Order: sequence, then structure tokens, then C-alpha cells
Amino acid sequence: MQSLQQPTERFILPDRPSLDFNTPIPSLLDPTLLRSARHIYRTYYEVHPNEVQRPLGVAISRNSRRGKLIFNGKPILLPHECFIPLSQIEPNLH
Repeated sequence: MQSLQQPTERFILPDRPSLDFNTPIPSLLDPTLLRSARHIYRTYYEVHPNEVQRPLGVAISRNSRRGKLIFNGKPILLPHECFIPLSQIEPNLH
């Protein structure tokens, strides 16, 4: 009888594209997305004026213009979402 051997090959999944926060963002962002991201950012700081942690940016839906501030890590975006870094939202701060 022959014994069944487990294959020794391993499948390696290709790397997913990741966000590099040092990569320049195209300056041709949709103005309504940028306006919505600024509104989300400013509203957060109006509601939480004593918050000391600064966000990395805003993950925002291209369809609904709803978004969330991202404070750490690399955001995982849905296909209809984009990330707008703080340097685009408040360019005077950098």
C-alpha cells in the first residue's frame, strides 16, 4: 500500500496594495469629498476640544460622503471609499 503524502507546496497569496502615508496624494481630489472630510474633521474637534490625539486622516465614502477619522494603523477601505490624509484636509498644519 502506498501512503498518501501531503503536498509540501504552499500557496502564497499576492500582497494587497497598502497605503503608504508618505506617498503624495494626487491634488485632484473631488472637491466635495475634501469638503466633507474637512467637515467631519472639524466637527470632531468641536465636539471633543480636549482630544490630544491627532488623526491620520479620514476614510470617506465616495457615494454617501460619510466618513470616519482614522487615528492609527492603515485603514482597510471598501471599494467605494477613499482615504484623505490630514495633510490634504488641513494643509496649514504640516
